[in-house]
Amino acid sequence: MRNTTNWRQGFFEEVEPIRLKEPLAHILGAQDENELFVINYTDAVLVAGHSCPAVSGAYRLTQKALKALYGKEAPVRGEIRVVIKGGPGDLAYGPQAHVISLITGAAGVTGFKGLGGRFGRNNKLFFDTEDPQFNTFIFQREDTGKAVEVSYNPQALSGDPRMNDVMPKVVRGVATDEEKELFYGLWQGNVRKILLEDGNYPGLFELKVLEGFRFPDLKTGAY
Repeated sequence: MRNTTNWRQGFFEEVEPIRLKEPLAHILGAQDENELFVINYTDAVLVAGHSCPAVSGAYRLTQKALKALYGKEAPVRGEIRVVIKGGPGDLAYGPQAHVISLITGAAGVTGFKGLGGRFGRNNKLFFDTEDPQFNTFIFQREDTGKAVEVSYNPQALSGDPRMNDVMPKVVRGVATDEEKELFYGLWQGNVRKILLEDGNYPGLFELKVLEGFRFPDLKTGAY
Protein backbone atom coordinates (compact mmCIF):
# COMPACT_ATOMS: atom_id res chain seq x y z
CA MET A 1 0.00 0.00 0.00
CA ARG A 2 1.35 3.42 -1.02
CA ASN A 3 1.92 6.06 1.64
CA THR A 4 1.55 8.92 -0.83
CA THR A 5 -1.22 9.84 -3.24
CA ASN A 6 -0.83 8.39 -6.72
CA TRP A 7 -1.61 11.03 -9.34
CA ARG A 8 -2.79 10.31 -12.87
CA GLN A 9 -1.30 13.50 -14.30
CA GLY A 10 2.49 13.53 -14.50
CA PHE A 11 2.67 17.28 -15.14
CA PHE A 12 1.53 17.96 -11.56
CA GLU A 13 5.14 17.36 -10.54
CA GLU A 14 6.36 20.01 -12.99
CA VAL A 15 4.44 22.85 -11.32
CA GLU A 16 6.63 25.31 -9.43
CA PRO A 17 6.14 24.94 -5.67
CA ILE A 18 5.42 27.89 -3.39
CA ARG A 19 7.87 28.35 -0.50
CA LEU A 20 6.97 30.42 2.55
CA LYS A 21 8.17 31.18 6.05
CA GLU A 22 5.75 29.94 8.69
CA PRO A 23 6.62 31.55 12.04
CA LEU A 24 3.95 29.61 13.90
CA ALA A 25 5.49 26.30 12.83
CA HIS A 26 8.83 27.53 14.13
CA ILE A 27 7.70 28.77 17.52
CA LEU A 28 5.75 25.58 18.25
CA GLY A 29 8.51 23.26 17.13
CA ALA A 30 7.07 21.79 13.94
CA GLN A 31 10.02 23.16 11.94
CA ASP A 32 13.50 24.53 12.52
CA GLU A 33 13.65 28.30 12.07
CA ASN A 34 15.71 28.08 8.90
CA GLU A 35 13.20 25.83 7.15
CA LEU A 36 10.37 26.85 4.80
CA PHE A 37 6.94 25.47 4.09
CA VAL A 38 6.83 23.97 0.59
CA ILE A 39 3.35 23.93 -0.89
CA ASN A 40 2.81 22.07 -4.14
CA TYR A 41 -0.07 22.15 -6.58
CA THR A 42 -0.96 18.65 -5.44
CA ASP A 43 -1.63 20.08 -1.96
CA ALA A 44 -4.26 22.33 -3.52
CA VAL A 45 -5.77 19.31 -5.28
CA LEU A 46 -5.99 17.52 -1.95
CA VAL A 47 -7.76 20.50 -0.37
CA ALA A 48 -10.26 20.79 -3.22
CA GLY A 49 -10.61 17.09 -3.97
CA HIS A 50 -10.03 17.67 -7.68
CA SER A 51 -7.94 19.49 -10.28
CA CYS A 52 -9.73 22.05 -12.43
CA PRO A 53 -9.29 25.53 -13.92
CA ALA A 54 -10.66 27.14 -10.74
CA VAL A 55 -8.29 25.30 -8.40
CA SER A 56 -5.26 25.69 -10.66
CA GLY A 57 -6.16 29.32 -11.26
CA ALA A 58 -6.29 29.99 -7.52
CA TYR A 59 -2.90 28.36 -7.04
CA ARG A 60 -1.27 30.26 -9.89
CA LEU A 61 -2.77 33.68 -9.12
CA THR A 62 -1.69 33.36 -5.49
CA GLN A 63 1.80 32.44 -6.63
CA LYS A 64 1.91 35.47 -8.91
CA ALA A 65 0.63 37.78 -6.17
CA LEU A 66 3.23 36.59 -3.68
CA LYS A 67 6.05 37.07 -6.17
CA ALA A 68 4.84 40.61 -6.84
CA LEU A 69 4.59 41.38 -3.12
CA TYR A 70 7.82 39.80 -1.94
CA GLY A 71 10.16 39.58 -4.92
CA LYS A 72 13.00 37.23 -4.01
CA GLU A 73 12.07 37.21 -0.32
CA ALA A 74 10.21 34.24 1.11
CA PRO A 75 6.60 35.28 1.78
CA VAL A 76 5.52 35.09 5.41
CA ARG A 77 2.52 32.84 5.86
CA GLY A 78 0.01 34.35 8.27
CA GLU A 79 1.08 37.94 7.51
CA ILE A 80 -0.91 38.27 4.29
CA ARG A 81 -4.43 39.64 3.93
CA VAL A 82 -6.75 38.72 1.07
CA VAL A 83 -9.88 40.31 -0.37
CA ILE A 84 -12.01 38.26 -2.75
CA LYS A 85 -14.23 40.49 -4.87
CA GLY A 86 -17.56 38.76 -4.42
CA GLY A 87 -19.44 36.44 -2.09
CA PRO A 88 -18.39 32.93 -1.05
CA GLY A 89 -21.16 31.49 -3.22
CA ASP A 90 -20.21 33.47 -6.32
CA LEU A 91 -18.33 31.84 -9.22
CA ALA A 92 -15.83 29.36 -7.71
CA TYR A 93 -14.82 31.74 -4.93
CA GLY A 94 -15.58 29.25 -2.15
CA PRO A 95 -13.21 26.48 -3.31
CA GLN A 96 -10.66 29.04 -4.46
CA ALA A 97 -10.69 30.62 -1.00
CA HIS A 98 -9.70 27.28 0.50
CA VAL A 99 -6.69 27.08 -1.82
CA ILE A 100 -5.68 30.69 -1.11
CA SER A 101 -6.04 30.09 2.63
CA LEU A 102 -3.91 26.96 2.42
CA ILE A 103 -1.10 28.92 0.83
CA THR A 104 -1.25 32.27 2.64
CA GLY A 105 -2.71 31.24 5.99
CA ALA A 106 -5.32 34.00 5.64
CA ALA A 107 -8.70 32.86 6.96
CA GLY A 108 -12.09 34.20 7.92
CA VAL A 109 -13.75 33.95 11.31
CA THR A 110 -12.80 30.29 11.66
CA GLY A 111 -9.07 30.98 11.41
CA PHE A 112 -6.54 30.53 14.21
CA LYS A 113 -6.87 33.37 16.73
CA GLY A 114 -3.22 33.49 17.67
CA LEU A 115 -0.94 33.16 20.69
CA GLY A 116 -0.25 36.09 22.99
CA GLY A 117 -1.51 38.55 20.42
CA ARG A 118 0.68 37.10 17.65
CA PHE A 119 0.32 34.63 14.80
CA GLY A 120 -3.41 35.16 14.30
CA ARG A 121 -4.89 34.17 10.95
CA ASN A 122 -8.58 34.86 11.53
CA ASN A 123 -10.31 37.79 9.82
CA LYS A 124 -7.59 38.10 7.21
CA LEU A 125 -9.65 36.78 4.31
CA PHE A 126 -12.61 38.96 3.34
CA PHE A 127 -15.37 38.44 0.77
CA ASP A 128 -16.34 41.83 -0.68
CA THR A 129 -20.02 41.36 -1.53
CA GLU A 130 -20.56 45.09 -2.02
CA ASP A 131 -18.26 45.38 -5.03
CA PRO A 132 -18.22 42.02 -6.87
CA GLN A 133 -15.81 41.74 -9.78
CA PHE A 134 -15.16 38.79 -12.07
CA ASN A 135 -12.39 36.53 -10.71
CA THR A 136 -10.61 39.38 -8.94
CA PHE A 137 -8.47 39.03 -5.82
CA ILE A 138 -6.44 41.48 -3.72
CA PHE A 139 -3.41 40.44 -1.65
CA GLN A 140 -1.72 42.70 0.89
CA ARG A 141 1.40 42.40 3.04
CA GLU A 142 0.71 43.31 6.63
CA ASP A 143 4.23 44.57 7.33
CA THR A 144 4.61 47.02 4.45
CA GLY A 145 1.00 47.54 3.35
CA LYS A 146 1.93 46.80 -0.27
CA ALA A 147 -1.07 45.42 -2.15
CA VAL A 148 -1.64 43.86 -5.56
CA GLU A 149 -4.78 42.97 -7.45
CA VAL A 150 -4.87 39.87 -9.61
CA SER A 151 -7.62 39.10 -12.09
CA TYR A 152 -8.02 35.69 -13.68
CA ASN A 153 -9.85 35.06 -16.94
CA PRO A 154 -9.92 31.37 -17.95
CA GLN A 155 -11.86 32.33 -21.07
CA ALA A 156 -8.49 33.44 -22.46
CA LEU A 157 -7.76 29.76 -23.06
CA SER A 158 -8.58 28.33 -26.44
CA GLY A 159 -11.65 26.11 -26.22
CA ASP A 160 -12.23 22.72 -27.81
CA PRO A 161 -15.78 22.07 -29.09
CA ARG A 162 -15.43 18.37 -28.26
CA MET A 163 -15.65 19.25 -24.58
CA ASN A 164 -19.34 20.12 -24.99
CA ASP A 165 -20.04 16.59 -26.13
CA VAL A 166 -17.93 14.48 -23.80
CA MET A 167 -18.22 16.33 -20.49
CA PRO A 168 -21.98 15.72 -20.01
CA LYS A 169 -21.46 12.03 -20.77
CA VAL A 170 -18.67 11.74 -18.21
CA VAL A 171 -20.70 13.54 -15.55
CA ARG A 172 -23.71 11.28 -16.20
CA GLY A 173 -21.52 8.19 -16.10
CA VAL A 174 -22.39 7.06 -19.64
CA ALA A 175 -19.11 7.89 -21.44
CA THR A 176 -17.10 5.19 -23.17
CA ASP A 177 -13.48 4.61 -22.17
CA GLU A 178 -12.37 6.54 -25.25
CA GLU A 179 -14.65 9.45 -24.39
CA LYS A 180 -13.33 9.47 -20.82
CA GLU A 181 -9.75 9.64 -22.03
CA LEU A 182 -10.60 12.47 -24.40
CA PHE A 183 -12.30 14.37 -21.59
CA TYR A 184 -9.39 13.85 -19.19
CA GLY A 185 -6.97 15.10 -21.82
CA LEU A 186 -8.99 18.22 -22.59
CA TRP A 187 -9.80 19.04 -18.96
CA GLN A 188 -6.35 18.54 -17.51
CA GLY A 189 -4.85 20.03 -20.65
CA ASN A 190 -6.46 23.32 -19.66
CA VAL A 191 -5.09 22.94 -16.15
CA ARG A 192 -1.62 22.41 -17.59
CA LYS A 193 -1.93 25.58 -19.66
CA ILE A 194 -2.89 27.58 -16.58
CA LEU A 195 -0.05 26.25 -14.45
CA LEU A 196 2.77 25.86 -16.96
CA GLU A 197 1.94 27.81 -20.10
CA ASP A 198 0.06 30.95 -19.01
CA GLY A 199 2.51 33.17 -20.89
CA ASN A 200 1.06 31.84 -24.13
CA TYR A 201 -2.42 33.15 -23.29
CA PRO A 202 -2.59 36.95 -22.98
CA GLY A 203 -5.19 38.11 -20.51
CA LEU A 204 -5.30 34.87 -18.56
CA PHE A 205 -3.79 36.63 -15.54
CA GLU A 206 -3.50 40.37 -15.07
CA LEU A 207 -1.80 41.98 -12.09
CA LYS A 208 -1.53 45.56 -10.90
CA VAL A 209 -0.13 47.27 -7.81
CA LEU A 210 -2.69 49.14 -5.72
CA GLU A 211 -1.52 52.39 -4.18
CA GLY A 212 -2.85 53.30 -0.74
CA PHE A 213 -5.02 50.20 -0.41
CA ARG A 214 -6.73 49.78 2.95
CA PHE A 215 -7.96 46.40 4.08
CA PRO A 216 -11.68 46.58 4.94
CA ASP A 217 -12.97 46.98 8.47
CA LEU A 218 -14.40 43.53 9.06
CA LYS A 219 -17.11 44.88 11.36
CA THR A 220 -18.53 47.29 8.79
CA GLY A 221 -17.09 46.01 5.50
CA ALA A 222 -15.89 49.54 4.73
CA TYR A 223 -12.46 50.24 3.23
